[in-house]
Amino acid sequence: VQLQACGGGQVQPGGSLGLSCTASGFTLEDYAVGWWRQVPGKQREGIGCIGNSDSISRGDKMTNYRDSVEGRFTISRDKTKNTVYLQMNDLRPEDTAVYYCNARYYAMNYWGKGTLVTVSS
Repeated sequence: VQLQACGGGQVQPGGSLGLSCTASGFTLEDYAVGWWRQVPGKQREGIGCIGNSDSISRGDKMTNYRDSVEGRFTISRDKTKNTVYLQMNDLRPEDTAVYYCNARYYAMNYWGKGTLVTVSS
């Protein structure tokens, strides 16, 4: 069972970057997936999440975002690739952090290794 986040790098302010979170050993569609980020010396903060297949059945809102990224970041799924994506647009220097993905379903909770995003000119 593994969850892997990748796609980090350096981008200029105002630029875009896409991250992916791919699961192996389990079906990611069954899990709610959250994206988090952490700056050294600060607490990890949640930036958004996407619901699982149960959410679709209930008619719940599928995605939620932190206010500071609302309208700039988009989380989506590709069930065929067992992957969740985080598309980040209009990036700002304060978005610089190590980004993590997290998959959870009841008591099951998996974290991927982080990927560094640096927004700098």
